[in-house]
Amino acid sequence: MTTQQPPTTMRRWQIAAPGPFTSTNLTLATVPTPSEPLKPNQLLVRVAAAGINPADYKLPGLGLVAKAVVAFPKTPGMDFAGRAVAVGSGVADIQPGDAVLGRMDPLGAQGSLGEYVVADREGCAAIPGQVDFEQAGVVGTAALTAYQTIAPYVKEGDRVFINGGSGGTGTYGIQIAKALGCRVTVSCSTAKIELCKSLGADEIIDYKTSDVVGKLKEEGKVFSLVVDNVGNSPPDLYKASDDFLKPEGHFKFVGGAVSFAQVRSLVPSMFLPGFLGGARHKFEAFMTKNSHDDLSAVAAWMAEGRVRSVIDSSFGFEEADKAYERLKEGSAAGKIVVRVAEKV
Repeated sequence: MTTQQPPTTMRRWQIAAPGPFTSTNLTLATVPTPSEPLKPNQLLVRVAAAGINPADYKLPGLGLVAKAVVAFPKTPGMDFAGRAVAVGSGVADIQPGDAVLGRMDPLGAQGSLGEYVVADREGCAAIPGQVDFEQAGVVGTAALTAYQTIAPYVKEGDRVFINGGSGGTGTYGIQIAKALGCRVTVSCSTAKIELCKSLGADEIIDYKTSDVVGKLKEEGKVFSLVVDNVGNSPPDLYKASDDFLKPEGHFKFVGGAVSFAQVRSLVPSMFLPGFLGGARHKFEAFMTKNSHDDLSAVAAWMAEGRVRSVIDSSFGFEEADKAYERLKEGSAAGKIVVRVAEKV
């Protein structure tokens, strides 16, 4: 089922080959609009806004490893929001013309920085009418990651520590944990304290001026969940988690830029038994999975005003390369959005 016939060609950002994002390797190209018949579980979406993530440039930067797992030329971007143009025969809850948000397969050649995308229904959800495309366009990866690292592991009244509360995943994490009735402690820099407060954080540890691990140890074994969005920084965070996590608590490692010192600290904590210096809690590295139900839950909270996207900056479609330059600076508060189309 379709609304109207899309144009025969479209614009799409492409990475020509594995390697860094440079002016010669990341280009805006004109390509044929997807025209193959949709599979039963697929949607053709005209993209209005796309969110960007560090994985967009880190994966192609892996060189031969990237070439082995990803088809090139590759369009970067995972997150998107737009309007369904056509839906497969097995898609019953989204109709042509509906506003949708979603997340593309990070290993697929087709990413969200194109005027049209073919997306799987499992990675999509309908957007409630009062949520705009820029707010919805950055949800896919960061909000889904926050939801999946928090919602299954907590109940109302639990205490949660989020290491890195001001980035894309952290800003959603604070709000999702609060929506679930948790008491939330976060770490952030001095400049981001007011942002974290505005999102509902109950306690904030300024890592610029305080000993994060020391502050957590002072609380005792009270946390049901630790979500590490930074990458074991401070380097003893995971090893020390036995001193502030409940015995049945979880340590979820989302990631970040991990240094050699951090890896050196992690390895013995992960693999040695407790009496030899290892941590007693399991180190749970996390991989985000597309989920229609989870995205729908986040979208519903957004409609209720309980969760919002924190937008650091917004760029036009022709400025996607500049959006990645901003992302690589590593200081964004919240998400960076690319406006693919002004009207869809």
